[in-house]
Amino acid sequence: MRTQTDTHNHLVNMHTHHITRRKFLGSAATGAGMLAMPRLFAAEAELSERQKVEAAIPTKAFATPRKPRKLLIFGLNVNYGGHPSIPTANLAFELMGRKTGAFETVVSRDPVVFQPESLRQFDAVFFNNNVGNLFEDPALRQSLVEFVYAGGGMMGVHGTSVAFTRWPGAKEDWPEFGVMIGGRGANHRVNTEHVFIKLDDPEHPLNQPFGGKGFEYRSEFFRVHEPYSRDRLRVLFSIDTAKTDLTEGGKRTRMERADNDYALAWARNYGRGRTFYCTIAHNPSIFWDATMLRFYLAAAQFVLGDLPCPTIPSGKLTPAIRAQEKLGWRLGVEAGTFQKSTMFEAIEKTAQLGVLFMGGMDSQKVSQEIPKNFDPQLTDDEQRQIRLKLDAAGVRLLTYYIHKIPGDEAGCRRVFEFARKIGVETIMSAPAPETLDMIEKFADAFDINVAIHNLDQKDTPRYWQPEGVLKACAARSKRIGACGDLGCWLRCGIDSMQALQTLGERLITVHMHDVSERSLAGRDVPWGSGDGKIGGVLHEMRRLGIRPTMFGIEYPCGGPDSLPEIARCVEFFNGESLKIK
Repeated sequence: MRTQTDTHNHLVNMHTHHITRRKFLGSAATGAGMLAMPRLFAAEAELSERQKVEAAIPTKAFATPRKPRKLLIFGLNVNYGGHPSIPTANLAFELMGRKTGAFETVVSRDPVVFQPESLRQFDAVFFNNNVGNLFEDPALRQSLVEFVYAGGGMMGVHGTSVAFTRWPGAKEDWPEFGVMIGGRGANHRVNTEHVFIKLDDPEHPLNQPFGGKGFEYRSEFFRVHEPYSRDRLRVLFSIDTAKTDLTEGGKRTRMERADNDYALAWARNYGRGRTFYCTIAHNPSIFWDATMLRFYLAAAQFVLGDLPCPTIPSGKLTPAIRAQEKLGWRLGVEAGTFQKSTMFEAIEKTAQLGVLFMGGMDSQKVSQEIPKNFDPQLTDDEQRQIRLKLDAAGVRLLTYYIHKIPGDEAGCRRVFEFARKIGVETIMSAPAPETLDMIEKFADAFDINVAIHNLDQKDTPRYWQPEGVLKACAARSKRIGACGDLGCWLRCGIDSMQALQTLGERLITVHMHDVSERSLAGRDVPWGSGDGKIGGVLHEMRRLGIRPTMFGIEYPCGGPDSLPEIARCVEFFNGESLKIK
């Protein structure tokens, strides 16, 4: 990649030349012909910029879109004039989407576009260098956060780190937006600051354009503050403090971080949503830099949902977690493990175990302060508190168990609307056969899986054997499948390996158990210490290519005394992950 020193100097010279020319025209324009010259020069400048952008546009998308994609570009600024790069970025994204076939764009400055019926036409939102309190309507803010948490995409650049703040002064007005985008603040040095950039994750798909190598750049780089944390974000690249003069343009000031951690770009999940931020977007020239445009194309395809990217926070990565990322496996704690605790207590215990994912259930109380069941009756504010509690702990909710999914249309819709709002991928239940048509309809409409849970022959007579689940799923959407409970299989005399082979791709998620013996008398024991051949189960799932929503730790009635045993399950899974290729 070409360094930006020459590019920036050229840009400065070009602007200086235009300023001199404008001064000249201001003093010399006396006739009709001269009065027309500024318009002529403006047209030349516009054409020149467009040509530069067109020359730098990538020719090929990083991933083939799974369906036609639509990107909303929002360019409003409030109490701030706006960065000069905004129209250049708009143009670059419009041309880039069209040329590669990756997406089409709609540009707007009207907050009404965030109404739910409008927002649902888009796959992602690009906040293009927005500064200030863009809109204060609580309904529009709720619409945006629900769009993201349910699986929409959101990206922001540069000034977006102070969007939804009262400007000037960047006084916080919507903290959850800061959580979604990943950081707050706009402290910076000169807009020509020279920094050396290191790739924190050289092999990350979004870093492909840089070829595994760091680079140097000149621009205006924001130093962000909380809620920024490597325990929440997958940092892509940051300032290389060993090579960069952090006193350039002045002494170290309050903009500096005590930890010397100056991330410049990152990605994350917020619920099911995919969000991205990069501070390199101050100058128009950035959007005719071919390498940066490829980087932004990859980011757009990530938030749109076509370019799969790992998002486990940088601070949580271990060799075992990296191995699980490559396998496409996620270990979580099922709600049944801590069913005697509140959901908030379960979140804390999950984080204490170093586990990044968990499940929820409809019969569990939310917290001491919210003594309600975790179900569709929760208010928007109560759901917001749950989102923020999960985020603060660095835990994602992947599954939701509900005892009964209503068979009527209104009741079924309420369940799926709640599941979408809380950001889960899979609902687990043992639905009545006559409700499956309605459930299938909403599973497809809401992009949420339904996994049929097996218990014993008495409690789930239709589903206790894998063949019964397959019969219920026959000719149905791939979103209808099985929640394989290994403990019930083992206690009922069903061979786990054979059950996996029978269910195949219909196995959507699993409740993992190891038992002391394969009989009704078998009790739960730490994985790998019983008769369940859990290591073999994991290797067979790898051989079959099964990637469940979650490998759910279900250690019944897990209380404080059982945490060491649950930790042994985590240790076993991590060890096996490192062995499996």
